[in-house]
Amino acid sequence: MTAFSRGATPVTPTGPTGYGLSNEARNLHWLLTDLVEEVPGVESVAVVSSDGLMLLSSDPPAPAAGGEQPESPRGSTADLATIVAGLGSLTTGAAALMDGGFVKQTMVAMDGGSLFVMTISDGSLLGVHTSPDCDMSVVAYHMALFVGRAGHVLTPELRRELRRSVEAVT
Repeated sequence: MTAFSRGATPVTPTGPTGYGLSNEARNLHWLLTDLVEEVPGVESVAVVSSDGLMLLSSDPPAPAAGGEQPESPRGSTADLATIVAGLGSLTTGAAALMDGGFVKQTMVAMDGGSLFVMTISDGSLLGVHTSPDCDMSVVAYHMALFVGRAGHVLTPELRRELRRSVEAVT
């Protein structure tokens, strides 16, 4: 479990309550928590740096009583972050080969849900895994809000701070 799980108490002093984190890092944690908790159908979220390292994540809620924890990527935001980084790299390469320009958003529709990936202004990626019954337009809208709010504050210094925070928990 990461320090960013829903309803979890922080496992390190750099958890979501903000101990030891800058105001900008706490604001990004708040934005991520808001995205997960307020948008119906969102299973898990990962923010990945341009070099593929997880910066922020949120685990899915605990399974219902007597239920088993689902398999990846729902059970592991580290897996989601890896998928998001790979998909981002693949689509960027495809866009370059097709002279398509900058990749803004990628969406993968599956029987068991959807995966949305949006580029943040610094080259980082926001990945959201959703349930099959989510309203895709609502998810995309809230992702765009997150990207708009996070893009201007995700400086190299803040990325280093977020990486240290994630590494301290894992």
